[in-house]
Amino acid sequence: MSSAANRPISPHLSVYRWQYTMALSILHRLTGVALSAGAAGLVACLVLLASGPRGGAVLEGLFDLGIVRLAALGWTGCLFYHFANGVRHLFWDAGLGFEPKRARLSGWLAFLASLAATAAYWWFGPFGGRLL
Repeated sequence: MSSAANRPISPHLSVYRWQYTMALSILHRLTGVALSAGAAGLVACLVLLASGPRGGAVLEGLFDLGIVRLAALGWTGCLFYHFANGVRHLFWDAGLGFEPKRARLSGWLAFLASLAATAAYWWFGPFGGRLL
């Protein structure tokens, strides 16, 4: 038998009990992917705006569609969550907040802060409280 066959393998997800912090870690990765995909949409919006008044009118027409506004809501939610959880990770990089109780609390705070920031942006921001 080769030495590779005798090496231990990493435990699978089924070995671990599901925890809230695991879900937040997965959500952080997913929001990073969504932000990357949404950046293409943001660039398209900027190109339309830079193309002149006609492009601005097209963009305004797009944002009159509820589905586009809903996608923008999701993207801003991803942005605020990824930011808040990134700040949480900065504290971890400094060696703070690793205790299980603090890790759970900081996870809840990051999640709730992202919901509050998203709601505040959409209520007080450029759309003035009209989502759909």
